[in-house]
Amino acid sequence: MTNGEAFPGQSPGDPRGRSADRPEGAPPVERPEVDLFCVGTLFFDLVLAGMDAMPDAGAEVWAKERAVSPGGVANRAVAAARLGLRTGLAGEVGTDLFGDHLWQTLHGVGNLDLRWTSRSPDVQTTLTVSVALDGDRRFLSHGEPTWPGETMLTPERLPRARAAQVGLEAGIPDWARHLRAEGTLLFGGVGWDPSGQWSAEVLDSLAQFDAFVCNTTEAMAYTRTDTPTGALRQLAERVPLAVVTDGHRGALAVDGTSGEFVNAAPVTSRAVDPTGAGDTFFAGFAFATLAGWPLRQRLLFANLCASQSVRGLGGAVSAPTWDDLGAWFDATDRPTQGAAFGFLGPELARRRSTSS
Repeated sequence: MTNGEAFPGQSPGDPRGRSADRPEGAPPVERPEVDLFCVGTLFFDLVLAGMDAMPDAGAEVWAKERAVSPGGVANRAVAAARLGLRTGLAGEVGTDLFGDHLWQTLHGVGNLDLRWTSRSPDVQTTLTVSVALDGDRRFLSHGEPTWPGETMLTPERLPRARAAQVGLEAGIPDWARHLRAEGTLLFGGVGWDPSGQWSAEVLDSLAQFDAFVCNTTEAMAYTRTDTPTGALRQLAERVPLAVVTDGHRGALAVDGTSGEFVNAAPVTSRAVDPTGAGDTFFAGFAFATLAGWPLRQRLLFANLCASQSVRGLGGAVSAPTWDDLGAWFDATDRPTQGAAFGFLGPELARRRSTSS
């Protein structure tokens, strides 16, 4: 694979570019600090919505709405950045049309550090068409999983991260081991298994993680259980903190160290497109964990973030900001749904005072 392009305005030797090999004898490059480090495949998402039904064979159905958005690992990274976390994103995109759009869009996101993301003419940017229908979504994807170039995740180039998200499918990578040895919290996750095998061996590395977040389909498939609670209990035997999202039913979590069990109610909202809701949940949960909030508040906040993301088309582009969360808080009836969110008042007041 050839070296990717340097960032706009950077020389090929800039430490944020793939070809940034430090000259012999040069002083070491200071490792940047981030709150959350996200590594994985970047997608170009095309979202269609507003159909009454999927087309029959040979037929055509017109969507009433559409949106384009960064997808894949970008969903989590952008959602975290919008909440104010200093977020590092490591991935690779092509120099094709879809890659151009991703590159431009991601560079416009505040709090998002892209020095570990590169472009290569040898990479075809991964594409997903997401169809939002009947409160759920269907995906049609093209391409191959892509990962950052080998030189992007060497120990001297890794950030100093408070937390990192890692996919379990290929086991724990060397870069994640290195960060954990330095004290980074590791959040594990999984994705849809297109093979349908859902190998239980994927979970074998969970003991090396601090937390594991997945949805009910993934949890029950990997644990061979038939209820979300049963799956959660099995996961809690493997990892210190297990979290299972359950869509419109909320989220469950077990702290394997203390034995604390939390079942957090969902936050109701008008769902337009659920694409990326799980990723936004993760971002909210990561924020609340790094803030040191109690487990119930972490789940409630993550549910709130996810509920606000589904109100618009596209995952990353619909992730809520603190302005969005503040508007919800101000408009919510306290005696009903809003009573549980009193803990957000001081955080919102602090953010409003610093922005005024």
